[in-house]
Amino acid sequence: MDRLRKHIEEIVDLSDEEFEYVKSFFVLKRVKKHQYLIQEGDQATFEYLILSGIFRMFYLDEEGKEHIVQFAGENWWMADYQAYFGEKKATLHITCMADAEVLCLKLEGREKLSAKLHKMEHFFRVKLTKGYVAQQRRIISLLAGNPQRRYEEFGRLYPHLMQQIPKKYIAEYLGVSRETLSRLYSNPK
Repeated sequence: MDRLRKHIEEIVDLSDEEFEYVKSFFVLKRVKKHQYLIQEGDQATFEYLILSGIFRMFYLDEEGKEHIVQFAGENWWMADYQAYFGEKKATLHITCMADAEVLCLKLEGREKLSAKLHKMEHFFRVKLTKGYVAQQRRIISLLAGNPQRRYEEFGRLYPHLMQQIPKKYIAEYLGVSRETLSRLYSNPK
């Protein structure tokens, strides 16, 4: 739980008493490679703070084609937020790409933390805002960027992921073929 405190205190300071209260809402879960945190149709009960490992969030279309929405590594938050906040069934899948540990937080706990500790409300707002900005940047990159630019931006923003995620998933995330990614990878500008 020291990692949780350090993570939160990058944004807000907590007293020992406040942190004891905060940590009571989190549950540690160990996840094996290829294990799902959530699948389409599941109840989206938790939001996850990634302590270690890498996760892939994706949507399956009607033909069974996977569309990667997000990767998440250490200190990233992840959930099917439409389902989590709407208390609906998931439309996305989240799978583990390397053995991992996550902290799980129920919506009810998140709401109680925010109501009792305005520091935590601020923390969650900052985290969601950063995630929203990252998603906007990704959408703009997909709409306006060419494959070379998308590849370079991904490498610049997430160099640690570039080394840990199989190339086929990076290609899928960037919206390019595996062959195009190989050319970009072997001929960086």
